[in-house]
Amino acid sequence: MNRVLLLGAGGFLGRHIHAALAAHGTVRAPSRARCDPARMELPELTALVARERPDVVVSAAGRIVGSGPDFVQAHVVTTAKLIEAVAVAAPGARLVRIGSAAEYGIVPHGLAVTEEHPAAPVSEYGLSHLAATRLAELAGDAGRLDTIVLRVFNPVGPGMPAGNMLARATAMVRAATADGADAITLGLHDTYRDLVDVRDVAAAVLAATRCAPVGAQRVVNVGSGRATATRDVVRLLADVAGFTGGIRPGGFPPDATRSAAVPWMCADVERARRVLGWAPAYDLTASLRALWRADGERPDRHGERSDRPVAGVAAG
Repeated sequence: MNRVLLLGAGGFLGRHIHAALAAHGTVRAPSRARCDPARMELPELTALVARERPDVVVSAAGRIVGSGPDFVQAHVVTTAKLIEAVAVAAPGARLVRIGSAAEYGIVPHGLAVTEEHPAAPVSEYGLSHLAATRLAELAGDAGRLDTIVLRVFNPVGPGMPAGNMLARATAMVRAATADGADAITLGLHDTYRDLVDVRDVAAAVLAATRCAPVGAQRVVNVGSGRATATRDVVRLLADVAGFTGGIRPGGFPPDATRSAAVPWMCADVERARRVLGWAPAYDLTASLRALWRADGERPDRHGERSDRPVAGVAAG
């Protein structure tokens, strides 16, 4: 069984990744107060890796808001230090890095993007992730250590950060339902996104810690394989919540421009099937139901949850 060192276990993705890994092996997940790789000096990080003696290091640490220097520190500098620390202190270990679909930038409408598609990010956030991915690829190709980058598309599920569009929509629908309002006002661009259940992301990370060496195919898309209009996603969330009111346009958040710059995003997940032996198990309705229930744990009338994996849901 793998001994895993997980960094970033306190975040949205990290909490779910920790649960999936802990069910199948030994996981060490130091808190951010004890271990913030973006701020730790390299000798301190190397000493941590040496103490833990991991078979796998999973880097789920990062940030989704901030400035260019913030993103560079959180993604590029952290990855560079981790590569050095793992190569010195645990040279036989695998490094699994959580990347982002933002690395691709703008892709043609209707295209399920493969890992070979040219990466041309249009934001500082995406560029910082791409630079970190390239560092991991170079380290792996040079034989310094075994590396895998999971390019995660738009994760959805319990525990989403408050600034996320779906988290905002959930809060608005909950408030409108409680107040008896007949509509909510939410800024929505004409965008399409590949929304993948956060539990499926965690399962992909688990698969990446246990699969055979990937060779040159170090970057692997993790998505649902389907693109859904953002407006339709919010309407589906409202339906899941039992809210029949309207959804009015307006009130765009400060980060809306970055999102609108990429009108379409959809993953080709064939490499994940082939390399990781992974495929998404949850459909979008189940993901949104889990999101809606997350802060209330509202069971159905039989006292059971109904957000179980959906067998046979195909991606692509």
